[in-house]
Amino acid sequence: MSRLISLLRLVYIHPLLWLIIALSIVTAHFREVCMLFGIIFIHEMGHAAAASFFSWRIKKITLLPFGGVAEMDEHGNRPLKEEAIVVLAGPLQHIWMMSAAYGLLSLNIIPDDLYQLFIQYNLMILVFNLFPVWPLDGGKLVFLMLSLKNSFARAHQITLYISLLSLAVFSMAILLTAPAHINVWVVIGYLLFSIYYEWKQRRFIFMRFLLERYYGNKSNPDELVPIQAREEDLLIHVLEKFQRGCKHPILVEAAGEKKGTLDENELLHAYFTEKRLTDKISDLLFLY
Repeated sequence: MSRLISLLRLVYIHPLLWLIIALSIVTAHFREVCMLFGIIFIHEMGHAAAASFFSWRIKKITLLPFGGVAEMDEHGNRPLKEEAIVVLAGPLQHIWMMSAAYGLLSLNIIPDDLYQLFIQYNLMILVFNLFPVWPLDGGKLVFLMLSLKNSFARAHQITLYISLLSLAVFSMAILLTAPAHINVWVVIGYLLFSIYYEWKQRRFIFMRFLLERYYGNKSNPDELVPIQAREEDLLIHVLEKFQRGCKHPILVEAAGEKKGTLDENELLHAYFTEKRLTDKISDLLFLY
């Protein structure tokens, strides 16, 4: 109970949402708006509850006029399986909500029109959230899948490319089928801005990932994945090969021969503590 109360204290309602609620009262759509944002609230609380179970640092749960966001103070160093559970915990809430609604309909507790509207809203939010567009749940799942075989930086970049392409296809479909839906265009605009902002911040996000890896999360990695590097490679270029959920020994080669091995913490220490920003791997090899 105390954990639930602590999560509820993190809920923030955007001022524009209050305006939407006021307009819904004036236009006699209060029931529909309350139902929609009740579904969104439960969806976001699903993410938050799963994150709290794994002791994630939750910053805020924001309810927006067109959706919700559960903000976590984690930076890509949690186990991939754990993060997948947190991401999927939101969409899974729709399953029990629709099942419960069907049970209430069967018991004649709710009318059919209310049931149909509730199911429609649930399916709409569920399907839309699974679109492969950042920062929707579908976009986060794409990022996780790409992270299985790619470095953090590359997986993040490809995710944003896929998001932009998917959003363009979705926008074209809306333009052809329902061009007059202003609320949909507002959501598209928000997603486009989110992708643009994420792209502009990608270097900062990558540095935050490395910093958290060095100073913060010390959880056991899922596997050991060696990184091959040449003596002349720059330190930052090797750091850009770091993957999520992996521990990296650095195998240094020159002219096809192994010259030595470095631990990933030695690279992170050299970059962040000693500020060796332009060093080559060979400089670290002789140093350590």
